[in-house]
Amino acid sequence: MAKNVVVVGTQWGDEGKGKIVDLLTDRVSGVVRFQGGHNAGHTLVIKGKKTVLHLIPSGILRSDIRCYIGNGVVVSPSALIEEMDMLKSAGVPIDGRIVVSESCPIILPSHIAIDQAREISKGDAKIGTTGRGIGPAYEDKVARRGLRIRDLFDEPLLKEKLASLLDYHNFLLEKLYDVDPLSPSHVLDKLIDAAQVLKPMIGDVSKLINEELKLGNNFLFEGAQGALLDIDHGTYPFVTSSNCIAGAASLGSGVGPRALDYILGITKAYTTRVGSGPFPTELHDGVGAHIAKTGAEFGATTGRPRRCGWFDAVAMRRSAEINGLSGLCITKLDVLDGLDEINICVGYRTNDSIVELSPSGADALSLCEPIYEKLPGWAGSTAGVTSWGKLPQNAKDYMRQIEDVVGVPIDIVSTGPDRDETIILNQTFFQ
Repeated sequence: MAKNVVVVGTQWGDEGKGKIVDLLTDRVSGVVRFQGGHNAGHTLVIKGKKTVLHLIPSGILRSDIRCYIGNGVVVSPSALIEEMDMLKSAGVPIDGRIVVSESCPIILPSHIAIDQAREISKGDAKIGTTGRGIGPAYEDKVARRGLRIRDLFDEPLLKEKLASLLDYHNFLLEKLYDVDPLSPSHVLDKLIDAAQVLKPMIGDVSKLINEELKLGNNFLFEGAQGALLDIDHGTYPFVTSSNCIAGAASLGSGVGPRALDYILGITKAYTTRVGSGPFPTELHDGVGAHIAKTGAEFGATTGRPRRCGWFDAVAMRRSAEINGLSGLCITKLDVLDGLDEINICVGYRTNDSIVELSPSGADALSLCEPIYEKLPGWAGSTAGVTSWGKLPQNAKDYMRQIEDVVGVPIDIVSTGPDRDETIILNQTFFQ
């Protein structure tokens, strides 16, 4: 019987999902991306060599693994081709290993233009998007006016649909944002060229995965962004435009929810956030600067500096509930090496009351003040440690306290960026 694992971020993204997906793919037949677009930034380090993926599943660096881009992903044809070319130039075999759902919505250049113009128009109230057209593409999907991958292969229909959609987009760009319109013929030519490259990769992803499941093959479902950025359950409106909790793996791939056996939540040993929005445990002092520098906290997609703060168990409890977590993976433990004292946020104080579960939405969260539990730091190094027994005792105590206050067991500990710098405490993911 097939066993399937969903890997999701449990904070505001950038938790290190890519490394863990890559680590676990030696146990599966395929890896499936189920939401988001090339706004993701999944960094993999294999024997010191760094690869950053935005759209293609992180299992691509395992030469025998097939990678699927599910219907829940919005796809920029040009970005996908660029990423494929990058992998080819790095010597990664990709032919016959990538399947893109014919139902994926297409990101057009006009989506990118609208995304960027909208952010500029908001000034200080901007969301902090990557500016890659993700949100506008999802908007068109929900409004039932968007293009899908399958439309690329019917040129008369593509031309008709594109003309209608660009009429709308250009109206927004010209009249609302005072931005130059895009040429329909130029966009059409680019799409037709891309179609020739992508045609061998297009398929019915749902059908293909379900056929493999019937044969008893295991799959890993790879999320992008993080649960606290979920469009429904995150710190709205400072969220992404897709559902990035574990349940979206079913919706975004066409696999029934009963096929999802194990939910692994990825979290840093501290908390980070990119872009705008409330962040109760954010540090504005030397400790925050130290964490940012030591952890190289810059976005893999945009290069923007990440905001850093203490581990937030209150937000994590919310994330554990909405994802139905089976276990946790703690990443970047080594970044906390050498600190005299480490804090865990165990509650919020708001309006003269104390809450132990983070409220939904940005407005309510912005009124919350963290309540900390203080723990001693550790002098020894955790960097590169591959055995639980070799960790400093205070580091082990810190993680056991996270387990206790969150209520979810820790199954994996990452002690560095490389695939091998990992401690696996639970091997039952696919059993």
